[in-house]
Amino acid sequence: MEPPFRTRVKICCISSLEEARLAIRFGADALGLVGQMPSGPGVVSDDVAAEIAGMTPPPVATFMLTSESTVGGIIAHQQRVGANTIQLVDTVPAGTYAQLRAALPAIKLVQVIHIIDERSIDEALQAVELGVDTLLLDSGNPTLAIKELGGTGRVHNWQVSRQIVVQSRVPVFLAGGLNPENVQEALDTVQPYGLDICSGVRTNGHLNAHKLEAFMQLVR
Repeated sequence: MEPPFRTRVKICCISSLEEARLAIRFGADALGLVGQMPSGPGVVSDDVAAEIAGMTPPPVATFMLTSESTVGGIIAHQQRVGANTIQLVDTVPAGTYAQLRAALPAIKLVQVIHIIDERSIDEALQAVELGVDTLLLDSGNPTLAIKELGGTGRVHNWQVSRQIVVQSRVPVFLAGGLNPENVQEALDTVQPYGLDICSGVRTNGHLNAHKLEAFMQLVR
């Protein structure tokens, strides 16, 4: 019998059908499919992302990471890929969530909040008020000349993340520099709904079955 709460796990930067099948085999709850980004690892073509989204069985979710910030651009990206969840890695203009909800009522919306300092708490809670389904706390920096919108492999201030988890009325995923060595501390400190991992279960950029298995066993 499943415990009343178990931490969800999203394996990000999925680059092929083989990686998708491996992640699913070890119990991933969600797969991350990275669209075009200003920087960072794991980018796949829309065609590959669509192929992976098309073969992923329920209840495994497919998160399409998009750096698009216009409603039209985000909708077009989702329609090319067919993922059931949109992960917005950058800030979007006011009204975007409502317009996406109207156009894509069955699609879940996840807003990435890049944890820089205490001001990130207000940013996160505002996104909740505006109607996102889920928050994802990462370690990028959208203020740089070449934006960092995820995939940095860095740990951020988990005390700030914990404050967001406590105050948020929607689920919160934790990302940024997670690996088998620090995952227990992350769970104890932040107590998130889910974890999002990319580089921590990879070797030379490729999903590593041994690291993935070790990570999943620690989380479960």
